Amino acid sequence: MVPSLVSKKLIIVDEDDNIIEYVSKKICHRGQGLLHRAFSIFIFNDQNDLLIQRRSVEKPLWPLYWSNSVCSHPRKGEEYEDAAHRRLEEELRIKTTLKYLFKFQYHAQYKNIGSENEVCCVFIGKSDENIQPNKSEIEEWKYINLEDLTLDLKNNSNAYTPWFKMEWDQIRKNYNSAISKLWE
Repeated sequence: MVPSLVSKKLIIVDEDDNIIEYVSKKICHRGQGLLHRAFSIFIFNDQNDLLIQRRSVEKPLWPLYWSNSVCSHPRKGEEYEDAAHRRLEEELRIKTTLKYLFKFQYHAQYKNIGSENEVCCVFIGKSDENIQPNKSEIEEWKYINLEDLTLDLKNNSNAYTPWFKMEWDQIRKNYNSAISKLWE
C-alpha cells in the first residue's frame, strides 16, 4: 500500500466545491467514496507528444493502468495549482508552468475495492526535462503521439484509468488550441 494512503488528509467538498471537512485518503476512497478534490496534469514535450504513466502496482485503485502524466489530490491547506506543482516534482522530478483548463466532477468504481469520487481540476504543461519517475507511484512511463493515444484509447480502453479517458475526451474536443499554444 502506498504510504501516503493512510496518513494524508484530503479535502472533502460539496458539489459546488465548497470545503466540508478533511478526511484520510483511505476513507475517501472506500465504497462509493466521499466527494473530494483532485487534479490531473498533462505534460507535453516539444514534439507535442503526451507523457503518460502506468500506475504503480502498489496503487490500491487502478494499479498498472495507464493514465495522464500526474494525478493526485490537494491536501488540507493547499490550493489546486500549488498541489499540482508539488506532485509534479514528487512524481516526475520536474518543474514547469501549468495552465488550468477545466474542472469537472466524476465517480468511478474500481471492482469491489473502492472508488474515485472527485471534483477534478485539469492542467496542461510542457517540459523537455529529464523525467525521473518516483517508482512507488509510477511503474513505467512514455511519451506518446496524440493520434496514437486516441487510437489506443479506442482499441484498448480497459488499459486506461476512467478519469484519463474522460479528461482526454474533453481535451481533444475543446482544448487543442491550448495545447498548440504551449510552445509559443
